Amino acid sequence: MSSPAYPDTQLLIANEWVEAASGKTIPVRNPATGQAIGTVAHAGITDLDRALAAAQSGFEVWRNASVYERATVMRRAAALLRERAEDVARLLTQENGKPLAEARGEVNAGADIIDWFADEGRRVYGRIVPGRNVAAQQWVLKEPVGPVAAFTPWNFPVNQIVRKLGAALATGCSFLCKAPEETPASPAALLRCFVDAGIPPGVVGLVFGDPAEISGYLIPHPVIRKVTFTGSTAVGKQLAALAGQHMKRVTMELGGHAPVIVAEDADLELAAKVAAASKFRNAGQVCISPTRFLVHGSVADEFTRALAQYAQSLKLGDGLAEGTTLGPLANPRRVAAMEKMVADARQRGARILTGGERVGEAGNFFAPTIVSELALESDLFNEEPFGPIAGVRTFDRLEEAIAEANRLPYGLAAYAFTRSFKNVQLLSNKVETGMLWINQPATPSAEMPFGGVKDSGYGTEGGPEALEAYLNTKAVSVVGA
Repeated sequence: MSSPAYPDTQLLIANEWVEAASGKTIPVRNPATGQAIGTVAHAGITDLDRALAAAQSGFEVWRNASVYERATVMRRAAALLRERAEDVARLLTQENGKPLAEARGEVNAGADIIDWFADEGRRVYGRIVPGRNVAAQQWVLKEPVGPVAAFTPWNFPVNQIVRKLGAALATGCSFLCKAPEETPASPAALLRCFVDAGIPPGVVGLVFGDPAEISGYLIPHPVIRKVTFTGSTAVGKQLAALAGQHMKRVTMELGGHAPVIVAEDADLELAAKVAAASKFRNAGQVCISPTRFLVHGSVADEFTRALAQYAQSLKLGDGLAEGTTLGPLANPRRVAAMEKMVADARQRGARILTGGERVGEAGNFFAPTIVSELALESDLFNEEPFGPIAGVRTFDRLEEAIAEANRLPYGLAAYAFTRSFKNVQLLSNKVETGMLWINQPATPSAEMPFGGVKDSGYGTEGGPEALEAYLNTKAVSVVGA
């Protein structure tokens, strides 16, 4: 099947696709070739003001729509996204680089998330509270917080939007998204589904441009009442501080450096297969990607050998090419970061079991890399790699592995493999993380919480808890009516 022509992406303001008022654009490059494939409109302050006015207007309409009306529009948009999934996935692969099969999975998972939130919005309940004064009637109302400013990353350009968008729309908020300039066409295709589904003008909006300028303008703006961000811890702290100055509600899904604990009694075949597949998904450019492998000394050689064999079996190439299982990194900066981490590991005496170098001259390809015998001070064991590289260290006692898992300020995701219920209990109670998967790959779903602790952020983008961040609670008490 041929891929759709890559479009020049415009801004979405009041259900209209428009160029930036200045006419300014930003080139979009295919990470598999390094070549420009299109442009995206670069919003200025004039465009942001129009988008904010539209978001306020859209909110006044959407907040007064019944939850059933909202759910109907959301489900219609999800159906359109499924119908268009192949074209959207091909756009996503062209701009992001991930293998087409992964892109298809992301788009279809996005439709499922929209459906789930559409239904969950019908279960936002207030309550009646018995009063101390028998003549009083007391109740609690849940109301939408208001227009939302969302900032989303390039690694999952559809999925990271729908997690925020679903909760916002289900609760009656309008949604203005600053999506990534590197991957603009798939977010635009996603929001086009909502426009085509009949959502009122201004309820959803999309802008691109200078990230610092846009966040610096939207977050303090009085129209915006809620901020949600997915990205690095460093940027997240800056945006959270700015939001705090203006008393804005915030959800932060930030960086991770996920430990993988392989106990002495683990099913090694399962552990190696599952952990390796999770590690190299989207070329390791995943916030919940396993990165620090902590393996019991008695099984370390066998496990590490299996991990390296899996890495060597991957087919590196253009995500649209038949048989590709590992695509390019998103940009040259990621390649440079991988080279720096490998050089640091080598300098500290580590063994590079496979990979460890850039592949080819064109595009941003880096070989899947397994590093063993790492010094604890190595960059790879202290900084999130966000690429196709995994480091392995050994331990003797499970408590040592847990202490190492908890050593860093990250706490987004963790993995473990064991056959012991005692170990499961210990891991569940002691590992400091927002999400823990035991004897399985990461299985994030709309109905489960998705978020971190410590420097990995706060709030959740899954489960019923996700909706609370988009709701105000109002207490009402009446006597004599």
